[in-house]
Amino acid sequence: MPTPDYSVDLDLGEPPPEIQDYARQHCGEDPNTRLQAIYELRDMIYERGECTPHRMDDEFLIRFLRARNFIPQKAHRLLVNYYQFRAENPDLFENIHPMDLHAIGDADIMTVPPYRGPDGRRLIIYKFGNWDPKTICVEELFKATILSLELGMMEPRTQILGASALVDLEDLGSQHVWQCTPSVAAKLLKILVNCYPTKIHAIHIINHSWIFDKAYSVFKPFLNDVMKSRIYFHGNDVTSLHKHISPDYLPESYGGVWPDYSYTIWLDSLRKNVVVAKEMISCGYKFREHELNQDVLEHLTKEGIQIS
Repeated sequence: MPTPDYSVDLDLGEPPPEIQDYARQHCGEDPNTRLQAIYELRDMIYERGECTPHRMDDEFLIRFLRARNFIPQKAHRLLVNYYQFRAENPDLFENIHPMDLHAIGDADIMTVPPYRGPDGRRLIIYKFGNWDPKTICVEELFKATILSLELGMMEPRTQILGASALVDLEDLGSQHVWQCTPSVAAKLLKILVNCYPTKIHAIHIINHSWIFDKAYSVFKPFLNDVMKSRIYFHGNDVTSLHKHISPDYLPESYGGVWPDYSYTIWLDSLRKNVVVAKEMISCGYKFREHELNQDVLEHLTKEGIQIS
C-alpha cells in the first residue's frame, strides 16, 4: 500500500517548493507580486462594500486569489458570491454542530480519504445509493459538503491544487432522483463552482444507470462548457476509472488498494486540533464541551472564544 501523503490531519503548513512552482505556473501566483495582489483585493473589498468578510487577513484572502488565478477582480467576485450564498442560505450555516453530521459518515454516504491522489489533490467520494432521504434530508448533505470545503480551504496545498470528486451511483433509485429539483441542482453548482474558493478539476461518475439520466437532465442546464468537460462517465467499468485515477489511490471498493475510510475520521480529527476548531468557530460552527478534547477546550476558554 502506498504511504505518501497519508494523514488524518489537515496539512496547514507552507506548500513544498514543487507545489509553489505549480502555483506560479498554473495559478498566476508570483511571490514577488503576491502581497500586491492581496492589498489590491483588500482595497477592492473596502471600496466596493459589497460584502463584509469575517476575516481580512492575508491568509484568508489568498484563498480566493488562488481560486481565481490571482486576478483580484475575479477573486473579489468569488468572495462576494461566498458571502451572498451564506446570507441566502442561513439554514446551512447557522447553529451547525459539525459533530451532528456523524450520520453522514455512519451511513457511508460521503467521505474524503486521508490520502491524496497522484496529482496531490484531495478526493471527495459520494455514494448516493446509501442515502435514505427519509432519515437524512438533502440539506444535511449540503452541510457535510460545505464543512468539507471549509476544511479543505484551510490547506494551502488544496487551495493551489484543488480537488476531484468520485460520484458512485450504485443503487440509485427514484427516491433519490425526486430530490434532484432545479433548486437543489442550482445550489449544488453554486457551492462547487461559483461560491467557494475550491477548484474541482474532475468529477468521475461510476455505476450509473438509466435512472441517472433523469437526475442529470436537471443538472445539465446549469453546467457551463468547462464543467461539462470535467465530468467523466465510467458506467460500471472500474478499469475506465483507473485510466484517470490509479488503483494505488483508490479504495478497495473501486479496485484500489486502500480501505474505505469514514467521513467521521475528519470529525474526530477536528475535535483534537485547536487551530481548526478556532477556524470553524469563526465560520459560525458550534461545539458542545464534550465534543472537544480537553486541551483544545482549555485553550479556547483561555482565549475567551465561545464554542456554542
